[in-house]
Order: sequence, then structure tokens, then C-alpha cells
Amino acid sequence: MTSTMHAVAYRKPLPSSDPASLEDIELPVPEPGPRDLLVRVEAVSVNPVDVKMRAASDPGGQPRVLGFDAAGVVTATGSEVSMFAPGDEVCYAGSVGRPGSDAQFQLADERIVGHKPRKLSFAQAAALPLTSLTAWETLFDRFRLDAATSGTLLVLAAAGGVGSMVIQLARALTRLTVIGTASRPESRQWALDLGAHHVVDHHHLVPDVRDFAPNGVRYVFSPHTGGMIGTFAELLQPGGEITAIDEPEGLDLLPLKNKSITFHWEFMFTRSMYQTADMIAQHDALERVAELVDAGSLRTTLTTELSPFSAATLRRAHAMVEDGHMTGKVVVSGF
Repeated sequence: MTSTMHAVAYRKPLPSSDPASLEDIELPVPEPGPRDLLVRVEAVSVNPVDVKMRAASDPGGQPRVLGFDAAGVVTATGSEVSMFAPGDEVCYAGSVGRPGSDAQFQLADERIVGHKPRKLSFAQAAALPLTSLTAWETLFDRFRLDAATSGTLLVLAAAGGVGSMVIQLARALTRLTVIGTASRPESRQWALDLGAHHVVDHHHLVPDVRDFAPNGVRYVFSPHTGGMIGTFAELLQPGGEITAIDEPEGLDLLPLKNKSITFHWEFMFTRSMYQTADMIAQHDALERVAELVDAGSLRTTLTTELSPFSAATLRRAHAMVEDGHMTGKVVVSGF
């Protein structure tokens, strides 16, 4: 194996339209630590976290490699690795504390890696890890749902990356009634195709949701929480719950008090960031997602595949995510 690899990095925050916002570079191939897999990356997807970091986090002129979703092949393992071997096809969402997946090779702790679904291509698989883990943790760690859970779940931005997986996992593994929000015909149809029982326009949220849930909803998943707390308080039943994945400034939660509504944060990188004792839960979740995909209960959310892998291609992908009208996920392949 060569000692260097092609990667794409950024050195300072710039708009995606600037050719210097993402650059092609050469880096040394990294050496795996005790629990690490060295993965030859075959495909990556671009998430809002990539865009946010590129636009707002300043690496001070040093090249920083982004990328928080990947599918590829294990080429080497650390001395303490027990769940994978060279040649295994894998997918994972990585860690914010390590170099990202926008490179020919990447290190990933085996405890946050899963085997790639057998029925999916690398590009199809690369669309899944970050959004699947965020959705899984929302439903089963934050809301603590199980196979017998009923009631109504409201999924904002139902055609987005995470919303698409929340719908599918809720339908596959609970008894919830799922209401999604979408405003464009194509995004409405996408949410329905993924299993939403009903889809409403977020511009008329309260009356439209009341049409299907006159007594209110039990759960709300929110990637767009700013300015919505009063609306959630109105729609949620007493004792209801919200899980949010965004970070709106000046969030006032007092309107939730009278109904004793619980507010959860979900940040998929918490386990890897803090090396929590239960970090292997992400491996377990990805293994379960792969089983569900191979059984036909879940499907990939890939809608756009770009190639070849290069800074120019990744700038296109970043611009698509920044536009805010993505249905499903954009993946870059062709390493």
C-alpha cells in the first residue's frame, strides 16, 4: 500500500462557491491505534454538520479533512480489534475529534462501525450511518420507545436525511402513527413512500396536525426548533416529549412547563467525543440497521450520487446541502 493518500480539506471558512473552500491535498496514510480499523473509503455522504464546520470552524490555515459518513473496506486493524478483519465491508459516521472521511483512507474506532448492508452498494450504504444513528438514538435512547409503543410522532422536515430515517425506524420497530412535515410535492411523496401515515405543510402546522391528531401528539422530532417551542407546546399532549438536533440561540423552554413536556437534545457524536462506556451501542445500532436493510424493512435514502471524488465534486455536494431543499442524501464516490 502506498504511504500517501488523496484527501480533500479546508484551511479557512469560505463559501462553497470559492475554489479555495475545499482543496485537493496529499496526506500520509494513518496508522491504526489499538481499537482502530483502517478503512479504504469507497463513498462518502455530505451532511449539514460538514457544511456548518466548513463555514464556521477555523482550522487556522492547517488542512482539516471533513466527512462524517463513509462506506468502505477494512485494510488493516489495530492490535485490540475483535469485531472486524481485513476485507470486511463497513459503514460508519466517524468522530468530530478525528480526521474525516473525505480521504482515500480513514481510521475509525471499531465500536462505532457496522458491517455494510449486503444488499447495498457502497454509495447507497454511505448515505445511512449518521442519519440512522441520530434517528435510532432519538427514538430508542431519548424517547425510550419499544415495539409496543403507540401514540403519534410528529417528524419535522420529514424528507430530510434524519427525518427520512426517523420515519422508517418508527414504522419498522414501533406502533406509532407518524405525521411528517413537507411542503413540496416531491418531498411530500418521499415521506409517504418511506412510511409516513400523513404528511402536513409546516406552514399550517397546528391546524393540519390537528386534522389527524385532534388530541395532540405524544412525540416531536425537530431539526428546526428556533421559534417553534410555543407551537410544540400547543401540539403536544401533557407529558409529551421533544427531541431536537439543532442549536438555536436563545431557546426559551418555559412554554413547555405547564404540560410537563420533556425536552431532549440528540447529538450523535456524544459517545465518540467522550469515549463513553456504552460507545459500542453505535456498532450495535448499525448492525441492526444493516439487518433491517437486508430484510427489506429499511431502504437507503441516497437520492444523488456525484463523482469523481475531488474537491470540486465535494464543493458541489456542499452547495446542494446548503441550499436547504435536499430530499434524501447526496453521496460522493469514485475514489
